[in-house]
Amino acid sequence: MSLSKIQKAEEKYVLHTYDRHPVLLTHGKGAYLYSDNGEKYLDFLSGIGVMALGYSHPAITKVIRQQAGKLVHVSNLFYTEFPSALAQKLAKLSGMDRVFFSNSGTEAWEGALKFARAVASGKGLTKRTKFLAIENSFHGRTMGSVATTHTEKYRLPFAPVMPGVTFVKFDDVEDLKQKFDDDVCAICIEPIQGEGGIHPVSREFLKTARELTKKSGALLLLDEIQCGMGRTGKMFAYQYYGVKPDVVTVAKPLAAGLPLGAILLTEEVAKAIHPGMHGTTFGGGPLACAVALEVLKVFEDEKILTHVKEVGGYFLDLLQQLDTRHGCIVDVRGVGLMVGVELDSVDLAKAVQKTMLEQKIIINRTHEKVLRFLPPFIVTKKQVEVVVHALDQILSSCASSDDAAPATKRSPRQRLPKALASGAN
Repeated sequence: MSLSKIQKAEEKYVLHTYDRHPVLLTHGKGAYLYSDNGEKYLDFLSGIGVMALGYSHPAITKVIRQQAGKLVHVSNLFYTEFPSALAQKLAKLSGMDRVFFSNSGTEAWEGALKFARAVASGKGLTKRTKFLAIENSFHGRTMGSVATTHTEKYRLPFAPVMPGVTFVKFDDVEDLKQKFDDDVCAICIEPIQGEGGIHPVSREFLKTARELTKKSGALLLLDEIQCGMGRTGKMFAYQYYGVKPDVVTVAKPLAAGLPLGAILLTEEVAKAIHPGMHGTTFGGGPLACAVALEVLKVFEDEKILTHVKEVGGYFLDLLQQLDTRHGCIVDVRGVGLMVGVELDSVDLAKAVQKTMLEQKIIINRTHEKVLRFLPPFIVTKKQVEVVVHALDQILSSCASSDDAAPATKRSPRQRLPKALASGAN
């Protein structure tokens, strides 16, 4: 079917929640996607952080074919081979004790919120229902996730959302201390905000959150749906900070494009959850779990995390060189292959994204004027150079064609926490 016919069908039958680009993608290989007319796109978005091993990875394709011919789904009323093996692997990699599998990231976050309330109510602390979330945060689209998401465009159309959420200023230790009290059942943090513009929290902020929750018995919930599972060069971003959470949620790259999320939790939290309190129809199915196990095996066999650190560091270095040449760049920030380039206007960011796509490079914008780069973990230095060169040329062109535009005062530089910037353990 042609692109025009598909567009007409979607216009009539599909609920419009995304502004799609006028490109019909048909297949992919490695870090590239191909359209119906044979055009080749270098993908530096990877399905918004999902396709960590790129497209058509032979090991992943083999497992999908084999397992689909055996068993795709049964109910969670029966045992299957792979969920326990995957849970054991994730527990070992994370230092956590138990795992609950969901269908998606937002469902994992919903479960984390429920578990925090269950821990408090299980102790008879009926007034301990409050969540502290962070300004600029994004935790998903379902109602609990939206309630803990700060950006109003995601939250306000669905008001009133779940009550009991107070927002803390981003990375503001004193504001966190001031707003924390005995009614807080959990602090909710993305170690690196993704949708919010690629902003890592400081070591001091995360450690303060850990200290407050430890002292009171509240939980520290970390959302690593975008920054986890190797995106930063460590399996989990919190491993850079020397902080262990009570609950951490992951999803995006876990099953190489198949829907799968997970809640990782400590044994203490797990004690509050009993059969019948929470569940899922599709989460932890044999196909998705078999694929996720293969993803983790490929990570080990191909030394993916080392590669992410090496290529990600190279990518950041090249982008920071651009920063010195283009006054329209407000900041370059990121860890591993989770990178943001903040520009000084929304219109410029839109134009750059559009022009990059015209040049067959896929990126997107987040927080309006931040160019977000989430390439597959298998991306090469040569491919990084292609993207940086294209961005350099586009920014030069935009500057020369807008001579009449007034100069924009640079924002204060936002630097990574030292532990993250240096890749320290």
